[in-house]
Amino acid sequence: MLVDSHCHLDFPELRADLAGVISRMGENGVTHALTISTTLETFPAVREVARSQSNVWCTAGVHPDERRDGREATVDELLAMADDEKVVGIGETGLDYYRVEGDTEWQRERFRTHIRAARRCGKPLVIHTRAAAPDTLRIMEEEGAGAVGGVMHCFTESWEVAEAAMAQGFFISFSGIVTFKNAVDLKDVARRVPLERMLVETDSPYLAPVPHRGKPNQPAFVKHVAEEIARLRGAAYEEIAAATSRNFFALFRHARAA
Repeated sequence: MLVDSHCHLDFPELRADLAGVISRMGENGVTHALTISTTLETFPAVREVARSQSNVWCTAGVHPDERRDGREATVDELLAMADDEKVVGIGETGLDYYRVEGDTEWQRERFRTHIRAARRCGKPLVIHTRAAAPDTLRIMEEEGAGAVGGVMHCFTESWEVAEAAMAQGFFISFSGIVTFKNAVDLKDVARRVPLERMLVETDSPYLAPVPHRGKPNQPAFVKHVAEEIARLRGAAYEEIAAATSRNFFALFRHARAA
């Protein structure tokens, strides 16, 4: 068993061949996946993909730097979206200052709204942070995100940030970036994160791992992430796969293994 804890199956690159994507998952030992919401507009398509597959679940939320909706989701709206057996988490949410210029208070307010919704519905958070770790951790603490927990997805931050997130009860998820030759610091974090706090993901169709780097990513490729972590830790692949799958179902309590 191996779970891709973060992918985007509604994106055109994957949705156009969903049957093939699901088939290749099985061929590579990837038994389950979580497909992630990024906008209000596209949430119905995300949910429909999850409803169409017994081994796929989804989240409800708006990506930190996404503006296409033209308005902000309310707590009540997020709760209504989350009121579905296929929705097992809130997000992806968080902060991303990398491409944003000027005032970023709207991002911080959006993040707070998502945390409040997660606490209300009791479903964990999927958190994205880029060039914003201090504010991300501060708001998580101020809003009591640890009450529901969650995952720091596609983690690329320092060991100190990982420690601070884990202290609030969060898991650390590694993507294909950990396979990149120049990701020296991230490889060190992957060696140090306790196995019981770790998840793996693809973030597909982006960030394909070695040996597929530069090509469209897909959930089947999460096995390469697990293989690299096993290599870094001197562990068996089966140990990493079993532990990260166990962690997924412990965190996303509303998901049920099919």
